[in-house]
Order: sequence, then structure tokens, then C-alpha cells
Amino acid sequence: MAGVSVAAISRSGLAAAGDWLRNLTGYQRMVAGFAAGVLSALGFAPIDFFPALLFGYAALGLLLDGAFTDAGGRVRKFALAGWAFGFGQFLFGLYWIGNAFMVDAAAHAWQIPFVLILLPGGLALFPALACAAALGLWQRGSPRILALTATLALGEWLRGHVLTGFPWNLAAYGWGEVPGVMQSAAVVGSYGLTLLTILLGASLAELFARDRPRAYLLPGCMVVLFGLIALWGGLRLAGDAAEHVPNVRLRIVQPNIPEREKFDPAFTARNWRRLVDLSLKPDGPPPTHIIWPESAPPFLLMRTPAALADVAAITGNNRVLLTGAARMTIDQQGRRRFFNSFFVFGPGARVDGIYDKFHLVPFGEYLPLESFFHALGIDKLVDSPGGFSSGHGPRTLSIPGAPDAGPLICYEIIFPDAVVGNVRPDWLINVTNDSWFGTWSGPHQHFLIARMRAIEEGLPVIRAAGTGISAVIDSYGRVEASLALDQTGVINAKLPVARAPTPYAIYGDLYFAAMLVVSATFAGWWLSKK
Repeated sequence: MAGVSVAAISRSGLAAAGDWLRNLTGYQRMVAGFAAGVLSALGFAPIDFFPALLFGYAALGLLLDGAFTDAGGRVRKFALAGWAFGFGQFLFGLYWIGNAFMVDAAAHAWQIPFVLILLPGGLALFPALACAAALGLWQRGSPRILALTATLALGEWLRGHVLTGFPWNLAAYGWGEVPGVMQSAAVVGSYGLTLLTILLGASLAELFARDRPRAYLLPGCMVVLFGLIALWGGLRLAGDAAEHVPNVRLRIVQPNIPEREKFDPAFTARNWRRLVDLSLKPDGPPPTHIIWPESAPPFLLMRTPAALADVAAITGNNRVLLTGAARMTIDQQGRRRFFNSFFVFGPGARVDGIYDKFHLVPFGEYLPLESFFHALGIDKLVDSPGGFSSGHGPRTLSIPGAPDAGPLICYEIIFPDAVVGNVRPDWLINVTNDSWFGTWSGPHQHFLIARMRAIEEGLPVIRAAGTGISAVIDSYGRVEASLALDQTGVINAKLPVARAPTPYAIYGDLYFAAMLVVSATFAGWWLSKK
């Protein structure tokens, strides 16, 4: 009897909490939506508390239930609740972007209040539109959960593609501390895992229902499904022994130079010397391949003969240097063009390959609507004459003495199904300069994203970050070696082997599209029965 009493009290308490959220109106609903978004952001790195992410989506579902019972203006109320949720999630999850505007505070600090309103506010339009679209299939019961899941997941996919896209902190990334669940990205990708995660979280709204005898059915099924996913993922990890490419010894250099000092002429000699000394440091077996971060040389390397002489000394007769570096060309009209590039230097500083970053950062590496923003006194964050020019998409480069590699510069790695070109590489090299991101959330979130790309593609990711986190990530997303934030040093490691192409590597987001269609179709079919 005591057990029954406790269960009854628990159900009553959940129902009362659900009633409270559903009964909120006007600005109270907006405030609660914002708070639910902030709660959901606790699921992302570095906090990684995934229950907060799930219950954030449950709270959003309950708020929409309340908006549905209001008379009149339902589309507006659904959209405002979704926008408030998205604004809270993106503001709290992406606050670190303001740090980039403090590198040159005199020029850019005044923009921080606008950035922290306009960026989260603009991204929040995607969940706002998704919630408004879900209204078309809204009704009492589980179909509304499926409808909300489908529209929110589609909104996340659109966020990753519209206006160059920004798929940062997808719901899938809330599983950073549950490696078994992360493994499902090898099949359904990050967008597919995002859909399943939203479905699990939104289904928890059913637990707050009153007088619903089968309210536990959908969340119970989802909990069982994720338990099976975690079990499968655990078995996948346990069944694989670490293997490495023979005769390849990597050295990842992390110079740990603050962004304010990186291109300051007063520190140029010191910064360059640190790169060279760490590369030649007598620490462990001699490396065959040395990897520097994005824009590691604090000058135009190919136009600095003394630096090229140092590169020749580093590479010697049998070593390879892989580095990010800015480069400049002169076009046929005599105009200078700058590229954020990746170089492959063979023995004797021989240039064996060049890759140009193709997915540039808006307002960072180039300024969209340049004349308009210049009139407002806004310029890009990277101090270079003119903006960077774009390369031609992901490519595979031949690496002397090692398997072919796919270079990715900085946030190019955040885009699912867009990191491998027409020729599949055997490993991915992510060179980045995360000093722009601050010293807490941003670098950890970026690092987790790199691990997800490894799982999706079945490829190891070697990450060289200027101030951290540098790492060797195997093709299952496991971290074999790493160097934490704000540490100066090197990682000496072997190169993990690539695995056979995963289902996601073969089919991309087709699984996600199929899941969307099934969710929407089932919700519509159930609605038609009612």
C-alpha cells in the first residue's frame, strides 16, 4: 500500500507541475520558455547533463499544450514559445562567442550586446517556425509529440544549412558523456540522433499528463529504445581493439599563444621560435609527421624565406610538416587574394599539397553585405586586408609516408555529411585556432563535434588546436591522447586506422529524411483517425 501511495503522490505531483506550465499565459509563458531553453543548454559540453536537455524539450511541449488551449492567435503563441525556448538555449549555449569580440576590445567590444541578442535571436527563429508548423497536427495525445519532433528536427537541419549554416549544439551533442548512445551517429548521423533525442525529451511531457492511463507508453518505449542503443553502442566499442597505421609517428604541436599576442609584431619571433622548438623537441621517438594548428605561422609563411629555411630544417630528409597558414596570391588584375590554407611540406620544405578553407566564418573571415555593415562601423574580426577568399570544398590530399588525409580548418568540421570530398580519405586533420572561443564552453563543444564526425565517418580525427584541445581521436570517437586547454606542449602518438565506411558515410542524411517522413506520416495518420 505504501508503494501505491508513493506512486500516486508522485503522479499527482507531476500532474500538478504539468498543469502549472500549461496554465501559464502571455509573458509568463515566454519567461518559462526561455528558462526551459536555458535548462536544455545544460546538456551540452562542458556540463554534459543530458537529463536537463531532455526535460527542457518536455517543458516546451507542455507550454505548447497551454498555448493550444488558449482562444485565438495560436500560431503566434506557438511561435513565441518556440522562439523564447530557442533564445534561451542559444544565448546560454553560445555566450562564449562574445569572447571573440574581446580579442580587440577597442574595435569590437561595443558589438557584444548586439551579438548576444541578434545571433541567438536569429537562430531562435528556427524553433519558432518549427513550433508554429507543429500546430497543424496538434491534439491531445502522442501525435503532437511526433509532430513537434518532426518539425523541430527539420528546423535543426535547416539551421545547419540556411545562409551557410550553423549546426552548433545540435540535440545529438547532449550525449557527450554517454559514448554508447553517441555510436548511433554511425548509422543515423547527428541529425538522426537529434530527432531521436528530441522525441525522447518531448515524450517526457506525457509523464505530466492528468487522467491519461497510457501516458507512460511513449516515454517508456523511448527509454527502452535508448537503452538498446546504448547497449549496442557499448558492444560496438567493446568489440574493437585499437589498431594503428604502421610506421607513422605523429607529433601534434600546441603552442598555446593567446590570440591577442598571436599576430602582435612584438611577439612574432617568440611565437615562431616556440613552434620550431616544440617540433624539434627531443621527446620520445622521432616523429615522421608534425602537425601545427590553424594559421600557426604569425606571418605569410611562403613569403618569408628565413621561416622556410626553418621548415626545411624541421622536415629534414624524411619528415613531413602539416600546418595551417595564411597565404596570398596575386590574380590577373593585380589584386591580392588571401586564403586560410593548409600546407603539406615534404622533406626539405617541398610543398606537396595546399588546401584552402572553403567554409568561411561570416563576420570572422569575411563580411557579408560589406558596404552596409561598414556604414554601421562593423568589420570582420580577423584583421587582414580584405576578406579571405573561399576554396573549393572538402578535398583529399596525398601525404608523403602516410595514408591520404582530408584537411578541415577550424569550424569546417561542424557540418555533418560535408567533411569528405569525392575521394574518401583515411584520416581527417582538423587544424583550428580555438583561442577565439574562450577557455570554457566553446572549445569543449567544438572538440565534442570533432568526435561526432569521427563516429559518423568511421575515420580518425587528428586535431591540432592553438591553445587546446588538441587530440588523437579514433574512428569510434574515442580519445586516445589529448592536451588540455591553455597548455603548451606536444602529443606524440600513433595514427589510428580508418574503419570501413559507416552507413552514415554511405547514405548521409537519407536515414534522417526517412525518420522525418515516418514521424510526420504517423502523426498525420493518427490525427485522421481521431
